[in-house]
Amino acid sequence: THIALAEEAELLAIVPATANTIAKLAYGIADNMLTAVALATKAPLVLAPAMYRDMYTHPATQANLALLRERGACIIEPEVGRLASGAVGPGRLPTTEVLQGAISKALGRNGDLAHRLVVVTAGGTHEPIDPVRYVGNRSSGKMGYAIATEARDRGADVILISGPVALEAPYGVELRTVETALQMRDAVQSAITGADVLVMSAAVADFRPDTPAAQKLKKGNGGGEAQGFDAHGGLTLHLVRNPDILGELAGIPGSSETSHGQITDKGERSKRLVRVGFAAETNDIVTNAQSKLQAKHLDLLVANDVGRRDSGFGVETNKVIIFHATGQIEDLPVMPKTGVAATIWDRIVPLLSTT
Repeated sequence: THIALAEEAELLAIVPATANTIAKLAYGIADNMLTAVALATKAPLVLAPAMYRDMYTHPATQANLALLRERGACIIEPEVGRLASGAVGPGRLPTTEVLQGAISKALGRNGDLAHRLVVVTAGGTHEPIDPVRYVGNRSSGKMGYAIATEARDRGADVILISGPVALEAPYGVELRTVETALQMRDAVQSAITGADVLVMSAAVADFRPDTPAAQKLKKGNGGGEAQGFDAHGGLTLHLVRNPDILGELAGIPGSSETSHGQITDKGERSKRLVRVGFAAETNDIVTNAQSKLQAKHLDLLVANDVGRRDSGFGVETNKVIIFHATGQIEDLPVMPKTGVAATIWDRIVPLLSTT
C-alpha cells in the first residue's frame, strides 16, 4: 500500500516530475499512488522537473516549485537544450550523473559531516610563460574531486577550489576555479573563514616564471636570436618560488612572498581548522612525508606514490600512505580514488570532535 511504501522509503525521487505532478504535490492532492506516497512519507523529496519549455517557465509551475523548495524539497534544475517538441529552452532532464549527485546529497543530509564546511583544493596550476604556454604538472584533479564528492555525500557544505581540469563539477558543490598558484592561495584564504576542514589535494606548482611575456614568444626561423630565445633557439626561463599555502598557514618562515602578502588563519574563528595535506612522491616517501607533516603542523598527510602506473596522476586508482600527527602510519592498498576519499574522511571525522 502507499502507507507501507511511504514508511519504508529513505528518499522519494520523482524523475521526471511533470508540471501536473508538481502542482499536485504543492497542494497536497493525493489522487494516485505516487502522490499518495509523497503526501504520506517523511522521507526527503527530490524532484527533477522535465516538460515543455513554456510549461516550466509558467508562473504557476514556478510558484509551485518555490513552494515545494520552501518546504524542503530538492529541486534539480532542468537542462537547457532542444526538447522533444523541437523547441529550445529549459525543460530537459539532467544527466544521470547530476541526478545521482542530487540523490546522494539528499541521502547524506544527516551524515557525519552534516553542518560542517569543508574546503577542498584539486588539480594542478598553470603558471604562464606567455599567453600560449605555461609551466604545469600532470595532475588530473580526480583525487580532489573524489574527496569533495565524498564530503558532499556525508552532508558537508563543500567549497571546491580547482585548477584547470577536464572534469565536471560535482552536483551540490560550490566550485571556485583558479589557474595559478597565487590565485589558489587567494581563493583558499577567502574560503577558510568559518571552515572546519581544509584538504589541500591540489598539485600546486612550486615555481612560476618571474615575468610572463605579454605576447607569444616567437622562436623565429633560425636566422638569429628571436624574442626570448638565444641564437641556437634555446629559451631560458627565470623561475621564482610560489608560496607554500599550508606552510603559510603553519607560519613557516620563507613560505610566503612579501610582495603578495601571506595567507593566515587568524580570522574570527571559534573552532580549529583541521588541515590535511597531500604529497606526491616518487622516492623516500616515508621520510619526505613525515618531514612535511611535522613542518606544516598538519593533522594528516596523504602521500601518494606517483611513480607507479596504478597510482597518482590521471588514473582511477591510487596507492597512498596516511600519516597522522599522532605518529600513526597507515599503508593502504591500491584502491579506487573514491575508496581513498572515503578512507580519508573516515580519518578526518574523529578529529572534528575535538574542534
